[in-house]
Amino acid sequence: MTEERFSSLTQLGGSTELPASPETARLERVPNARASMDYVVRFTCPEFTSLCPMTGQPDFAHLTIDYVPDQWLVESKSLKLFLGSFRNHGSFHEDCTLMVAARLVETLAPRWLRIGGYWYPRGGIPIDVFWQTGPVPEGVWIPDQGVPPYRGRG
Repeated sequence: MTEERFSSLTQLGGSTELPASPETARLERVPNARASMDYVVRFTCPEFTSLCPMTGQPDFAHLTIDYVPDQWLVESKSLKLFLGSFRNHGSFHEDCTLMVAARLVETLAPRWLRIGGYWYPRGGIPIDVFWQTGPVPEGVWIPDQGVPPYRGRG
């Protein structure tokens, strides 16, 4: 039996096709039952893929997303589908990383969010992109993202 507070979810619990683009992907959220507590949620996507907007060749990244939720949590299947929708999206590394962060902030209004986009080299240079919404909330433990500087990551 589905609880009423989850009745708005359209992707969880059924077959869902990968969205054609990040713009058409539906990022869903669920109420945070522990909104009075400050804690960190981490998502790691070690096989993030997008396309180079110039060549159409695939680009690969390891994304690590940390956030301190407020009233909402991201529903993980919708996040997976959203991230997967970048596979056919042509954009530079910086834009892809910041696009993911912006959609999460827009959807969740978290107390704090940071993203690390650790991109694998193309043309011999890895490009790593980092962003956060502001200072870490006081008293919250934020672990290291655990991705070493590029030395043949893996």
